Amino acid sequence: MPSSTAVPAPPPPLPQGADLRRKRRTALIGGSLGNLVEWYDWFVYASFAIYFADSFFPGDNPTTQLMNTAGIFAVGFLMRPVGGWILGRAADRRGRKSALTLTVTMMSVAALLIAVAPTYGQAGYFGALVLLLARLLQGMSIGGEYAASATYLTEVSARNRRGLGSSFQYVSMTCGQLLGLGILITMQHTLTTAQLESWGWRIPFVLGALFAVVVFWLRRRLQETDAFTEQTSQGDDAGDDSTRGTLKVLWQHRRQAGLVMALTLGGTVAYYTYTTYLTKYLVGSAGMAKTTATLVSFTALTLFAALQPFAGMLSDRIGRRPLLITFAVGCTFGTYPIMTALGSASSYWSALGLSLLALVIVTGYTSINAAVKAELFPTRVRALGVALPYAIANALFGGTAEYVALWFKSGGHEKLFFWYVSGCALVSLVTYLLMPDTRDAALSRAEAEAEADGDGDGDGDGGARPGTGDSRAPSVGAAR
Repeated sequence: MPSSTAVPAPPPPLPQGADLRRKRRTALIGGSLGNLVEWYDWFVYASFAIYFADSFFPGDNPTTQLMNTAGIFAVGFLMRPVGGWILGRAADRRGRKSALTLTVTMMSVAALLIAVAPTYGQAGYFGALVLLLARLLQGMSIGGEYAASATYLTEVSARNRRGLGSSFQYVSMTCGQLLGLGILITMQHTLTTAQLESWGWRIPFVLGALFAVVVFWLRRRLQETDAFTEQTSQGDDAGDDSTRGTLKVLWQHRRQAGLVMALTLGGTVAYYTYTTYLTKYLVGSAGMAKTTATLVSFTALTLFAALQPFAGMLSDRIGRRPLLITFAVGCTFGTYPIMTALGSASSYWSALGLSLLALVIVTGYTSINAAVKAELFPTRVRALGVALPYAIANALFGGTAEYVALWFKSGGHEKLFFWYVSGCALVSLVTYLLMPDTRDAALSRAEAEAEADGDGDGDGDGGARPGTGDSRAPSVGAAR
């Protein structure tokens, strides 16, 4: 008698040669542009906080006002694990594309809320409440955005170019911050300080909402990754389809989730110290003019963004661990002298040189961390596996970095923060020394089979392309 067992539908044919390369380029561009706008909306809050802090928190102490706005900035991070869980699950169950579309919709609404939030003089602390709600929504959005974009950019890249492909996450993330700083510099030269503090600070949030609408249109036209498409076409023979993207499956990969948290710790604290907090530090501690400090940040971040693809390509050649270890050693032993020197920097050039030195060190983490995290998990739980542990580490350490720095400063012990950053980097250094290198991990059964056939490197056109992932296959993802 004929078997009643359903035969899985064959996967759709995969593009080859020039078509495959063109598809990957289009996906990388589309994914990166959306990521840029997402992070623009996220970072522009920190960039303009020095101008709107007293609009929501009146008082005579600028440090206290900044601590209040930094506190709301940190609260946004508390929603990142929630967003990482909900949207990471959605990306594993419904697809990377749908999750990316949802995140940018949420970010657009949040940016608009901040743009229209009433000041303390207009509605008392109700304006601060609107600000808080908007940051919570942004936190949910960015919690899902990081994982969805990290997974998407890694999966659409050729196996031997995943470091390069995933580096565009921080290229676009930093370009989003640069866009915000560029708008700030333009406004500083066209508006007076009084105008910026009165109404000018609202303009970048209005622009952010408009940018997000454009990105929504772009993301609706993105193609799904082959990894997710093949998995849904063939079915998940590693378990019930309904378990994809669930905490139950993530628990089976709890060691990898712990690795994500530990390797994120030092990187996220260092990144937020030398990006979002840098301008405030140069103004509040070095006594630099706001316009000069902003220009230092803008120039340093421009060069930082340009470094990311080169470091990503280097990791594709020598592995991920050498770059991660270099970052952690440099941050552990270099933070105190660099921050101390920045605190007494008296010119644009000295501040720029020190900032660049710090960001070159941080590049060892930022350029490849998306690929490393994605390479730790099989396809059916990859987005959630990247999202939740990363978001938890970010909420506890990345989002609070600026607040901790200002707290030490207000207590007269500012240099203790430098040791705090070094200590976080030391924890990550131990992790990097003990963890395996993920560069050669196969993200699919097809890649594992190509490796077994002696064609493990792939050239981007052959069989070594992202696929379904299988937690039982010894060379797939991190399930070793």
